Amino acid sequence: MSTTTIGPAEFRNVIGHFLTGVTVVTTRHPTGPQGITASAVTSLSVEPARLLICLNRQSSTRGAVVDTGRFVVNVLAADQEALARRFAAKSIDKFASLPFSVDAHGLPRLAGTIATLGCRVVNEFDGGSHSIFIGEVEDAAHAPGTPLGYFRSRFIGVDLPG
Repeated sequence: MSTTTIGPAEFRNVIGHFLTGVTVVTTRHPTGPQGITASAVTSLSVEPARLLICLNRQSSTRGAVVDTGRFVVNVLAADQEALARRFAAKSIDKFASLPFSVDAHGLPRLAGTIATLGCRVVNEFDGGSHSIFIGEVEDAAHAPGTPLGYFRSRFIGVDLPG
């Protein structure tokens, strides 16, 4: 069997043609709340309810997920592009002056999202530059709204039929 290896730039260009949803994965750390924008999030299993997320190994949020064993997936609304950019940037306090609540496990939940899923880590796997986490969904909520998407290096509001 023949395999072809492509470089990171070519891979990013090609995979950029795959429309993804945009989320912010949040967790807690002794120094305060942690969070990062993530599009590598997918439903894995309905029974039991499980999600798969991928976080960069260099991310402080990844380290906090390992430490707490828990995370929240906050599904962003189309009008939350600024929030996606905020959590994608490397900054000292992404939560400064930001409205959010804290759940029973002390995990931050962002205001104005169209869905949240609170998860307990059940597995972690090596995914090269990223860690792959399997989370069992312990609680979930949703609200009406249009989702934020990411396509060809741009954020877009995903217009869905009624």
